[in-house]
Amino acid sequence: MRSTAIILAAGSGKRFSSKKKKQFVELFDKPLLYYSLKAFSESKVDEIIVVTSKDDIDFVREDVIKKYGFSKVRSIVAGGDERYDSVYNGLKEAIGDICLIHDSARAMISVELINRCIEETVKYRAVVPAVTPKDTIRVRDGEFGGETIDRNTLCIIQTPQCFDIALIKSAFERLYKTDYKTLGITDDAMVVEKFTDTKVRLIEGDYKNIKVTTPEDIVIAKAFLNAGNFL
Repeated sequence: MRSTAIILAAGSGKRFSSKKKKQFVELFDKPLLYYSLKAFSESKVDEIIVVTSKDDIDFVREDVIKKYGFSKVRSIVAGGDERYDSVYNGLKEAIGDICLIHDSARAMISVELINRCIEETVKYRAVVPAVTPKDTIRVRDGEFGGETIDRNTLCIIQTPQCFDIALIKSAFERLYKTDYKTLGITDDAMVVEKFTDTKVRLIEGDYKNIKVTTPEDIVIAKAFLNAGNFL
């Protein structure tokens, strides 16, 4: 079965508070995007589609893909206003049997997790990696703490989110026939669950697979990259 990975690198990174977009911030002299592309290039994925902003397409092509020889990258696509718009633009280019959708800000994604996602998607059609929160979680009640939630009933969703390609394309096509901007869509699994009768299978994620969102996360990312087999 052929698989396509869509790597999302079109975000503006407003919470990152940097002049440079976070996906291009350098860690050990390489842009953050490099590490996701490296992992997917070394995995069982057959081809890669990179989604980035229109203004960054040339930079991504010349200074990332060509520079580091990522031969699995088949195309670079302009992103949209929202995450789901960027995903949809990537899906229009995706071919094969399985599609993996990954946030480039999760630079510490492992080849092992990518390959396991592919294997599980063959079985379940819709797969998302997740980990259990380590902290105690409480519902905020104004300025006071509310109910404490059993963290064993919660999970932190990660990427890549992986789907049968016909399933995810069908779900997105149905999404765009609705008043989708009012639905509060935050990830691809929500689209599948809202617009198909397929349940999303949760599989064990990886605590190192963090999403770089704020400058503090760069410190953690560097530690993981330095300790693991990522460089």
